[in-house]
Amino acid sequence: MSRGRIIFFGYGKFGYSIANELVEKGAEVLLIVEDELEYQSSLKDSRFKRSFLIDVTDDDKLKTLPIELEDQLVCLMDDDHLNVFLVLSLKALFPRNRILALSDSIHATRKLKMAGASQVIDLYSISANRIHNILNKPIATHFLEGFLDSKHEYSFREIEIPKGSFLHEKNLDTIDFRHYKIIFIGMIDTELANSFIFVTTGLEHKLDSGDIIVCIGKDEDLDNFEDLISYQEEPKE
Repeated sequence: MSRGRIIFFGYGKFGYSIANELVEKGAEVLLIVEDELEYQSSLKDSRFKRSFLIDVTDDDKLKTLPIELEDQLVCLMDDDHLNVFLVLSLKALFPRNRILALSDSIHATRKLKMAGASQVIDLYSISANRIHNILNKPIATHFLEGFLDSKHEYSFREIEIPKGSFLHEKNLDTIDFRHYKIIFIGMIDTELANSFIFVTTGLEHKLDSGDIIVCIGKDEDLDNFEDLISYQEEPKE
């Protein structure tokens, strides 16, 4: 663990659990938020050493923060666009600090890296990588099957891409599976002798009709996704 502090930007859906893990390991965590309710909530949270309420889109306000060279900056804004904007600003203002960002889609990961993040923690890839490791260990596989039983609302599903689907000849890295509320784990490629390909990092691969993709999600969301990919053009919301 670095001797510097961990400075969180954002206190949304990921901040709480991540902060808890870091504090348990002895880290000193400071919090930067722009929402009044989040700020008041953070003041009651003893895990944070200090909290600051500022407009993170204002570079002049960012400059006033007590950031030291040893500090690690972690961007956890729930809004992907704001997270990218924040990385750009922090990179310009504190070029020697290590900047980490959290991402839950391939698209966000690419933008955050281009914005100058030192490291992007890609939840999409981490999830797939964990499942890859689990499925290569029989005992753990048995455990996973027990976890994804009728007591839980999530399940695996193999989905064949039908003829005429808008997914035909699309590259995987252009598809935002998060938009459909599912996680893409891997695929069975008919052009590669029916080999199964795990997505443990980003995968640049062209989909074809007849390919089978493997996803995790709620049954309702998986059903909706199967219906949607039967269309020739991607439905517009």
